[in-house]
Amino acid sequence: MNSIDVIIVNWNAGWQLRACVDSVVQHAATVVKKIIVVDNGSVDGSDRNIESLSSVTVIHAGANLGFGKACNLGSQNADSEYLLFLNPDAALYADTLPKALSYMQDPANASVGICGVQLLDEAGHISRSCTRFPSALGFVTHAVGLDRIFPRLGHFMAEWDHAQTREVDHVIGAFFLVRRALFEALGGFDERFFVYLEDLDFSCRARRAGWRSVYLADMQAFHAGGGTSNQVKARRLFYSLRSRLLYAFKHFSWLGAVGVLLATLLVEPWSRSVLALLRRSWSGLKETWAAYGLLWRWLPQWVFKGVTR
Repeated sequence: MNSIDVIIVNWNAGWQLRACVDSVVQHAATVVKKIIVVDNGSVDGSDRNIESLSSVTVIHAGANLGFGKACNLGSQNADSEYLLFLNPDAALYADTLPKALSYMQDPANASVGICGVQLLDEAGHISRSCTRFPSALGFVTHAVGLDRIFPRLGHFMAEWDHAQTREVDHVIGAFFLVRRALFEALGGFDERFFVYLEDLDFSCRARRAGWRSVYLADMQAFHAGGGTSNQVKARRLFYSLRSRLLYAFKHFSWLGAVGVLLATLLVEPWSRSVLALLRRSWSGLKETWAAYGLLWRWLPQWVFKGVTR
């Protein structure tokens, strides 16, 4: 019944990586064939903390490859019918994976290519982990900040309590169970995305290929949220903004993509700054402008040289 290979991308996750791996071993040994950890050049010793485990294959990338590229590298060592991409700040509960696998193996769900489960945070609250496929207007709405007032205008599905199982456009990559045949047919994650939105892009391509994504509310996993990128908040915002622009110019019309570009560059730094000032968050203000400094330095390389990451 070992039908799943679990792929974890680690970058300085500290103790969380070992806890994540231990949860897989403890709660999913009957359905997991391989646990593959791709270490993106960690310097905190988190990779060494799992190397002694016979159930784990550690791939040392030697540098930070980014999330999608590291996932693709891990998938090359997988051979099970299903792949579970699991964040190192996540953990499985008893029956999480056996129940998810049972759902995917039900012939009635043969058209489901990707599934996620209900994610609980450290306080036991349900995390918002599903999104709609964004439109150009949705990205602009987010850049302006209107989706904070009118959640339905954005793509984060923040207006939904995530308490029911339902088909969705996308489940986030913190717990991303996908059929290996589908993953390989689509060529894995688009490696032009360093981190953020590579999973959304994959879900979009899967939908266009005729596959469905489903959120399962009757099985849970833990997800701290924020991940290891909390250590570098300004750079995390930069990666997020950059991936948004890459997604827009990949999936939207030229006019829509330019609209997203202009809103991102000209409006959002100011809307973020106003919000930071209202919150009296000087660190938030500093991080916003540090992130935009990185973005503006990257833009000429993208426009004139095609550098995406």
